[in-house]
Amino acid sequence: MIDLKEYIRDIEDFPKEGITFKDITPLLGNASAFAKAATALLELVPDVQIDKVVGIEARGFFFGTLLAEKLGAGFVPVRKPKKLPHTTIAQTYELEYGTDTLEMHVDAISKGDKVLLHDDVLATGGTAAAVIQLIEKAGGAIVQCNFLGEIAFLEGRKKLEGQEVKALFQF
Repeated sequence: MIDLKEYIRDIEDFPKEGITFKDITPLLGNASAFAKAATALLELVPDVQIDKVVGIEARGFFFGTLLAEKLGAGFVPVRKPKKLPHTTIAQTYELEYGTDTLEMHVDAISKGDKVLLHDDVLATGGTAAAVIQLIEKAGGAIVQCNFLGEIAFLEGRKKLEGQEVKALFQF
């Protein structure tokens, strides 16, 4: 039996001093772990129609696209400013180490679309909360927020109050 957490390594002081970064690249590089994670993430999704899967740059793209394909849904990338070629909507938010802004194409989500939000790790919840605001601005309805892992002591779920939040494991 594969313990997926064994394939996540800690990188100390990245991206700045005092932050421990959860690096998923060892998991991505191991075919068995990667397949198990993809299957397990799909099993977290409720048995409802999903119209769009929203993946957060960039690590949310790896499994987000796989989930979209398996769910018969479209995929929506959320990116840092000036990375998307069409007209966008933006949301600025607080990080544990500063502020950032994310953008999504203005026409990526239609009013009433049922949306699965996916990212690799739930930390403080600021990034996911900002993306929820983008989805709601576009008229989407969030069905679930889906993560590989959750850093529980950072209490990111508090910023996602009112949302269904699932993670494969906690740190």
